[in-house]
Amino acid sequence: MILNYCLYAFLGLLPSLLWLFFYLRQDVHPEPKKEILLVFLGGALMGPIAVLLQMAALKLCAPEVRWPNLLAALGQNQNLFLLNVLLFAPLTEEFLKYSVVRWRILKNPAFDEPLDAMIYLIVSALGFAATENMLNIFFLAGITPKLALAQASARFLSATLLHTLASGLLGYFIAYSLIHLKYRRWIFLSGLLLAVTFHSVYNYLAWLLESNDAFLFLLIALLALMALIVRWQFHYLKKRLAICRFR
Repeated sequence: MILNYCLYAFLGLLPSLLWLFFYLRQDVHPEPKKEILLVFLGGALMGPIAVLLQMAALKLCAPEVRWPNLLAALGQNQNLFLLNVLLFAPLTEEFLKYSVVRWRILKNPAFDEPLDAMIYLIVSALGFAATENMLNIFFLAGITPKLALAQASARFLSATLLHTLASGLLGYFIAYSLIHLKYRRWIFLSGLLLAVTFHSVYNYLAWLLESNDAFLFLLIALLALMALIVRWQFHYLKKRLAICRFR
């Protein structure tokens, strides 16, 4: 039994580790391992906090529902469910992943080139996704090693990838805001809005996919579009080697 739980935890962590290895190879000047680890763990800690914030927001929208019944209410009230899927979840998750980097990195000497903003945002996102993946696997009904492996494989190419791409998009806007300090706040807010919007659209398509497989093409197209944008952003920032820090 204990070995099975260890296996499930590892499978939940594996998609994030694979993407972490891929993205770190994109950095010409590798970041300190200590900072990478701390940002990853910080992102992982944001997982439970995101759930609590979403539950608090839902409680404000449905004050008549008792706290222990909030999760059940999501399954029974489609409007409440969509409000969480389209607004609360994307907004809290994107902001919390960013907050780890804002607190730990943006005033850190390790943050010495624009591309670092994307790298560290993605690392935070992968930590967040690791927690989300493990919770998703442990709460599967009738969990078995085979089912856990299938779930981890599916999330590697879906939810985990979504988290990295959305945070990567925001990381680019943070870096760009430091190149154009006069409009820094507006550039950041634009990036956050874009990341939240992509995340929200992904959540909506994933919800529609549960009842109609035809939406799989749109979901793949969305992730492909985001991947192309992030790829371009990486190449653009690799050419910008100026030191950038918040003042």
